[in-house]
Amino acid sequence: MIEITGVAKTFGAVCALDRVDLTVRRGELFGLIGRNGAGKSTLFQLMLGLLSADEGRVQVDGEFTGAPRFRAVKRRIGYLPENVVLYDNLSGLETLRFFARLKGVDTAQCMLLLEQVGLDGAAARKVREYSKGMKQRLGFAQALLGEPLLLFLDEPTNGLDPEGIREFYQTLKTRQEAGTTIVITSHILAEIQQRVDRLAILQAGRIHAAGSVPALRDEANLPLSIEVIALSDDIDPIVTALRREPFCDLTILGRRIAFECPRDAKMAAIAALSPLSGRLADLQIHEPSLEDVFLGCMEVSA
Repeated sequence: MIEITGVAKTFGAVCALDRVDLTVRRGELFGLIGRNGAGKSTLFQLMLGLLSADEGRVQVDGEFTGAPRFRAVKRRIGYLPENVVLYDNLSGLETLRFFARLKGVDTAQCMLLLEQVGLDGAAARKVREYSKGMKQRLGFAQALLGEPLLLFLDEPTNGLDPEGIREFYQTLKTRQEAGTTIVITSHILAEIQQRVDRLAILQAGRIHAAGSVPALRDEANLPLSIEVIALSDDIDPIVTALRREPFCDLTILGRRIAFECPRDAKMAAIAALSPLSGRLADLQIHEPSLEDVFLGCMEVSA
């Protein structure tokens, strides 16, 4: 769906993007993460055709963003910016109808979309009376106008409550199952780590790493966290057995014993614990989170 090749973009002395290569497959949910100023918003604007690259090329749905035929592609794109700006004097329904007319889509779908994002009860209220989360929902509704083939969502859950976040991702899942390609940025990495098919980590205008979350975990080679809980206060046999292993630097808190384990020593750790199963109440193995992978990548690139 998206092919980015050798793209560079500068603003005066600031290099926002430095020869970026990136591919987003048709129908996938793709995450784009990075620190503030990493170049995510610039990359979004290039993919939307709002900016032109200084070098390289951006192709979306088979068309180059600078070509005249890209105008037809843009009509099939939905976009939710990080900071939603709406007209305070219009109602929610009037706002959505306004954007529908701009996009050339049937205004009959507006009320259905407001229902979908949980704003049907506030359709007649002025936007100035909306909370931040309600404005975010309305912005999402306008991005969904016309059943877009491609969605760009920049920090889309900003201001949403937990129920709103869950409903948002349920809607995305439905859209993806219908064939929509979705590109999303978020600083809340725990939200997206189980939801994206693949992601790219952007650092100082460059793609530092790209792939699925499991692939990035393997590449980062971060240790696993293992925690056991003893059945009784007599933890000495457990501690003695674990300290025989070279990878064990134990943290002990009451009946809880925690340690980190290199990824390639996972089975050795389980083998060491197996004879102790009668002394254990619980065993938990934690994979590194996406946040761990991201921070590990940042430390490597620093």
